[in-house]
Amino acid sequence: MVRFRLSVCTIVLIGAALKASALEKYTAAVYEHAVILTGATPKLVTREEAVRQMNRNLDILEEVTKIAAALGSHIIVLPEDGIYGWVFKRETVYPYLEDIPDPQVNWIPCTDPQRFGSSEVQERLSCMARNFSIYVVANMGDKKSCNSTDPKCPKDGHYQYNTDVVYDPEGKFLARYHKYNLFESETPYFDFAKEPQFVNFNTSFGRFGLITCADILNFREPAISLVERFKVDTILFPTAWTNGLPLLSAVQFHSAWAMGMRVNLLSANIHKPSLDLTGSGIFTPNGAKVYHFDMKTQKGRLLFAEVDARPRQSPTYPPSVNWSLYASNPKHFFPQDEVFTGTIYFDNFTFTELSQEAGNHTVCQKGLCCHLSYKMAEKCNDEVYAFGAFDGLHVIEGEYYLQICTLVKCNTTDLKSCGQEVDTARTKFDYFSLSGTFNTSYVFPEVLLTGTQLAPGEFEVLTDGCLISKHSLSKPVLSVALFGRWFEKDPPHPQSTSP
Repeated sequence: MVRFRLSVCTIVLIGAALKASALEKYTAAVYEHAVILTGATPKLVTREEAVRQMNRNLDILEEVTKIAAALGSHIIVLPEDGIYGWVFKRETVYPYLEDIPDPQVNWIPCTDPQRFGSSEVQERLSCMARNFSIYVVANMGDKKSCNSTDPKCPKDGHYQYNTDVVYDPEGKFLARYHKYNLFESETPYFDFAKEPQFVNFNTSFGRFGLITCADILNFREPAISLVERFKVDTILFPTAWTNGLPLLSAVQFHSAWAMGMRVNLLSANIHKPSLDLTGSGIFTPNGAKVYHFDMKTQKGRLLFAEVDARPRQSPTYPPSVNWSLYASNPKHFFPQDEVFTGTIYFDNFTFTELSQEAGNHTVCQKGLCCHLSYKMAEKCNDEVYAFGAFDGLHVIEGEYYLQICTLVKCNTTDLKSCGQEVDTARTKFDYFSLSGTFNTSYVFPEVLLTGTQLAPGEFEVLTDGCLISKHSLSKPVLSVALFGRWFEKDPPHPQSTSP
């Protein structure tokens, strides 16, 4: 496990537009954007052509921001890759990048656009914030020159960073975050940030932290420290998240992460159903306030909701959880039934079939034992459910250590299909109780219903680590899971091992 000196790279920014009295609640907005792509294949263009292309998306994003502000939103989050897409090689993305300075420069790009050279995108984002009096969070590309004195300097003489930027309601440049955990498909044209940046800033409606997409899953930093050490109230989360059923659809995992970390999460995703890109929401420690999942239309969607500015001070703030307390008690172990192996996203789970309408099961893999008690409303003969455990290193498109207990609907009645993607079900559950002997405190509770719909208010997590239904679920079940991340067993971050 790589350890980082937080004090070296911490960036704490104070908003210039703080009001005298703190707000107890605020209205948040996120926009799921149907991005206009640059084309089907990478193409080298001039800077002028790149700006014209980006303005096509910025025109839409500006109109949406205007609407969000008119509806009373204090802040809007726009998605990762929302300004130019992702169809690039390293040299073809370069015309779309701008030199984004350190936020300490005290700059309003809207009123002084030429101060740092070509900054058309920064100018537009700043003017959106200034003209509509709203905090704007967006994702764009940054470029930083380097030379041979830097042993990590790329051969083309500059770094290229996937970057989040924030502007306050006066249009002032407030925050910049270089993505630390790149997805594998990004590495041909973006560079890893040199170290994790813990970018956070204060407002009259709470403290906010910035992360992007894979930051929420692939490694501990910077996401965990933003919540635990810097005590942010809300995570701002631009993402381009490809849905991965049965356990990693966007709304499913992001809602679970907010509940597990007990923090607000404002998640803005790209909308491209043909690529399984959809799923945005405003998530809180107590579940989803509002969310959107749409595989049928090609239109973007603006979401907004009122949330607690400082959830830790709310009387409804959930208590801390000992995730292994219940499951570790020997009296809660049930005799193990016949097991079989099934695969979820290339990870080999140990499963047992739920062959009866009701039952109690224990399934173990390595050091993790999972317990399930359940009762179906009625067992459908043409639908099969399985209960499984996984305790191991995930190694596809990123390496990270997982401990997972899950109930899943199988794709067919063939047990070999258990763990495959399936998005519809007909079997309702009257009750479930799920727990596991986790070695980590980072566990995220998931309940996903047919049609990739969430179940806010229909389940709860007890302080002893049990995930239980409050009553009969409103819709048939796709999956129920306790999704654990054991960060101490992760391999080193790629940036720590690069030359």
